[in-house]
Amino acid sequence: MAFSGAKEDGREVKIYEYLDELSTDLAEYISELSEASVKERGVFAIALSGGSLISLIRKLCEAPYSKTVDWSKWYIFWVDERVVAKNHADSNYKLAKDGFLSKVPIVPSHVHSINDTVSAEKAAEDYEFVIRQLVRTRVISVSDVSDCPKFDLILLGMGPDGHIASLFPDHSILDEKDEWVTFVTDSPKPPPERITFTLPVINSASNVAVVVTGSSKAEAAHLAIDDVGPDVPSSPAKMVQPTKGKLIWYLDKAAASKLDCTKFSE
Repeated sequence: MAFSGAKEDGREVKIYEYLDELSTDLAEYISELSEASVKERGVFAIALSGGSLISLIRKLCEAPYSKTVDWSKWYIFWVDERVVAKNHADSNYKLAKDGFLSKVPIVPSHVHSINDTVSAEKAAEDYEFVIRQLVRTRVISVSDVSDCPKFDLILLGMGPDGHIASLFPDHSILDEKDEWVTFVTDSPKPPPERITFTLPVINSASNVAVVVTGSSKAEAAHLAIDDVGPDVPSSPAKMVQPTKGKLIWYLDKAAASKLDCTKFSE
């Protein structure tokens, strides 16, 4: 059984009793966006995150999606990445490859991972250059209101501290307005060196989905989704507010346990 509700600012929040329901709905949502994007633009540009998110999109590897999705039109990016070798246990690329990409027929040249042989600063610079080239050729759309890339879908997880991508609370890169991709060398969560999309890029996407599971995220979900007043500092997750795109939160019951549920219906 799923519950959903819309906030005044257009955000949609979906709450699921069972993870299987959540992952089924998430796969259907991604499949529908892929179909619409391919029909409209001829391609589907999607940016992935790491963590439990990859296991929650695995239903895309199964019937009917394994056969019905036009995988040849997918272009894969990462919202953030740890600056480690691609075969390292901490690599978001490795996580996605092992759990998802190796199970579907995506064109290898359409998978855009970071340069793992250089510094965090250079890796961020190189990744932004790749994205700029693909915006120029319209593999990635461009925002209607800025020069930012407009990804068809950005998939995010969230940490118990409210961080999304590698944008952590109180970090100076939350204020970055000019770069599309930036880097951190002092991540409070190991490994310390990472690259990450900036908030302007995340908020320029056509669609953003934040997928959150587990009771350890309940307080952060409450602070990000509910109206908690101006005295509470905004977490990075609360700063996810697409300029013209659509935002959907997918939560299991545990992650949603502290939400103000008076606005939700079956």
